[in-house]
Amino acid sequence: MKFISLSAALVTAFCLCANKPDPIKPVAAVSTADFLNSIGVNSAISTRGEKLEKTIEAIKYTGIRWIRAGYEGDVASPDLLALHQATGLKYSYGLMSGGTDIPRLLSGARVLADAGALLAFEGNNEPNNWAITYNGQKSGKNESWIGVAKLQNELYKAVKADKALKKYPVWSLTESGAQKDNAGLQYLTIPAGANTVMPAGTQYADYATCHNYFSHPSHPGVYDNQTWNAADPGHLCKVDGLYGNYGKTWANKFMGYTEEQLVNLPKVTTETGVTIQGDFTEEKQARLYLNLYLAQFKRKWSYTSVYLLRDRSDEDGNQTFGFYQKDYTPRKAAVYLHNLTTILTDTGRAKQPGKLAYTIANQPETVHDLLLKNSNGKFQLVIWDEKASGTDNLIINLSKKYSTVNVYDPTISEMAQTTLRNANSVVLTLSDHPIVIEL
Repeated sequence: MKFISLSAALVTAFCLCANKPDPIKPVAAVSTADFLNSIGVNSAISTRGEKLEKTIEAIKYTGIRWIRAGYEGDVASPDLLALHQATGLKYSYGLMSGGTDIPRLLSGARVLADAGALLAFEGNNEPNNWAITYNGQKSGKNESWIGVAKLQNELYKAVKADKALKKYPVWSLTESGAQKDNAGLQYLTIPAGANTVMPAGTQYADYATCHNYFSHPSHPGVYDNQTWNAADPGHLCKVDGLYGNYGKTWANKFMGYTEEQLVNLPKVTTETGVTIQGDFTEEKQARLYLNLYLAQFKRKWSYTSVYLLRDRSDEDGNQTFGFYQKDYTPRKAAVYLHNLTTILTDTGRAKQPGKLAYTIANQPETVHDLLLKNSNGKFQLVIWDEKASGTDNLIINLSKKYSTVNVYDPTISEMAQTTLRNANSVVLTLSDHPIVIEL
């Protein structure tokens, strides 16, 4: 059997009708729209040097569906509403760094909700770095975290007591793993017998929230399964992940959920990304960002926000996280994401995604798959590899012949690179980015 490699590692795909050693079993699909809705980004929108008209262009081009925002700016201003009206995106809306004004947060959230632009609430941003003063009590950083915990609990109660807002989820604060005292912030609701300072039954959030950057000082460099590992809910995660914040806290080792519970715990990521430096070239960053959104969604993170849309122009240091440079020149990350969201375009939602029978023969541990169903009725099988270097040759066997099979590579184009006729197998050579097979 011969594998033929084409430009940018997309490879050829063709029909094979024999030699299918692995059983082909039905795999449940999920709605393409659900995956697309998970794609988010951090952006100041029209402050910190950003410009509304350019933000609108960037969101339309990349296909990003939500933005992480806070009440530092005037949420009722026409800029935020104009961005929503022009693109349809939604906002997570939080107290952010050092914020404590819950009435102000809810007031702004009602404006967003009335416009259909609100996605969720979020607690404090990284209290380990930015302390708060709540009810006269300094809390966070190296102080007691009881004030932080009380604020989060009050936020939750206030949202759920509000007729117009109670249907929206509350996301927890970030870096709960840094608690100095056991305030129970490693739980969404403190269970009986947890022996925390705050009482059992205290409710904090509907979703756990992390900043699981896939490149982290605790595990630097480029390695196999980089974004897949960062999304790992258990102790095998090498970075600042779910386990270190909600399983066994990284600072003082307070116990929280079991690893089995963490797998299905509702969870979101509000910051992740990498700067361009060393082995993290612009090309590598772009490919990792594609893998990131896929790995996170596959491992049951409901929403993922990359830091950030456009490089910061009001901060020192390496500010090359962005899909766009400071002058709004798109990086490859923006181009590749545009291609992926265009390939998957779905303005509806598949109500009954159904199943597709397929198997990946001798699937390597760095190869992952996500089966999507578009509202147009087509299956979109996304296969991606997370090898730091080298390639893998793959055969995807299908249970029957399909009259038309389109194969896309978002690192090349939004257009199909190969079209197969009457195919029941697809042959690929993968390296470090996704391929989409449309059936």
